Formats: sequence, structure tokens, C-alpha cells
Amino acid sequence: MSAALEIIGFLLCLVGWAIVGATLPHNYWKVSSIYGSVITTSTLYENLWKSCAEDSTGVSNCRVFDSMFALPVHIQACRALMIVSILLGFIAAVLSLLGLKCTNIGISDEDGKMKFAVTGGFLFILGGLSSMVAVSWYAAMITAQFFDPLYAGTKYELGDALYLGWAGSILYILGGIFLTCSCKGKKKMEYSASKYRYSAGQPALQQQIYTKNSETVTSAKEYV
Repeated sequence: MSAALEIIGFLLCLVGWAIVGATLPHNYWKVSSIYGSVITTSTLYENLWKSCAEDSTGVSNCRVFDSMFALPVHIQACRALMIVSILLGFIAAVLSLLGLKCTNIGISDEDGKMKFAVTGGFLFILGGLSSMVAVSWYAAMITAQFFDPLYAGTKYELGDALYLGWAGSILYILGGIFLTCSCKGKKKMEYSASKYRYSAGQPALQQQIYTKNSETVTSAKEYV
């Protein structure tokens, strides 16, 4: 069961990592539409790197953000957290691949494999938390500006990228938990097996002690 749990957790982590990687360059982190009297005249959308406007004919004009120091703090932090999440996922994928029981890459020692798998699962959880914080922080800023009556700028709504980011982060975290729990289950099984062997061998040990004591008493009687 632990091997199947490891494989399921590893696959979930890979899917979550791919989704988070697709979320980072996604255009629609936040979207706003400007409506005319008859048809939609323009659609505004932004991500962590650029701001774009698309007219009713489908033509888009984008402006890349000029300077990182001129950006709001939450955009800079979301960039950093998303990049850290992807890097942690890559490192965790390599470590987990070395630690899976069904692979024979690099390490053959069971204890070493277990340590690699646990480390990979922990890094996957950290990566999922990083992307979850980034996406949730960005969504919180959009929501706060949308419901702020004193905000004079363009009011945006949540884009498709945020939902992708949440889904990928959840898969990230679930996969990391499965990897970690599979190794804990293995430890528990080994402990139960050793305890059973000890309890099964205890009557035989008592029988040996009783036999030796009987032989000692018999020798003492013969001597007398």
C-alpha cells in the first residue's frame, strides 16, 4: 500500500507542478470589461508581467511593466513566491524520484530512499504553500479594490489563472502529504513486524530458561 501511495502522491505533485508552471505566464490573472451601449468595446486583463487591452475585433495591445521597483509590493511578492514554488517543485521531483520504492536510480538503500522521499514530499508541500499564498494574496488585493468605494482606478475581477493556481497548489500539497504519509506507514509496519517477532519469540525464550533451570535443579539433586 505504501508503494501505491507514493506513486499516487508523486503523480499528483507532478500534475500540480505543471499547473502552477502554466499559471505563472498566464495572461488572465485579473480581467475587466468596458461595455458600450451595444457591444463590448474593450477587455482589460493583467498578469504578473504585463497589462493588455483587447478590443471587440480581437486585437490586443500589451504593455510590459517598466520597472520592478515601480510595481506594487504584492505583485513583486507574488512573482517571487511563484518562482520559488516552481523551483522547489523541480528539486522535490528529483528527490522523490530517487526515493520511490519502484525506482532503482542512484540509491538502493531502503532507509536512504525513505529519507529522499520524505524530503521531496516536504518540499512539495512548501512549494504548494508558496503558490497558494501568491495566488490568494493577489486575489485578496483584487477583491479589496473591487469593493472599495474610494478606489478610483479600474476595478478588475478574478481571472482564470487564479483558479488554475489554486487547483495546482492543492494538488501540490496533497501529493506531498501522500508521499510523507507513505513513509510513515512503512515505519509503522516495520515496527509492528518487529514487535510481532519479539512476542512470538518470547515463549521459546521462556521455555529455554525453564529448561536450563530444571537441568540446574536436577544436577543439584544428583550431587546431594
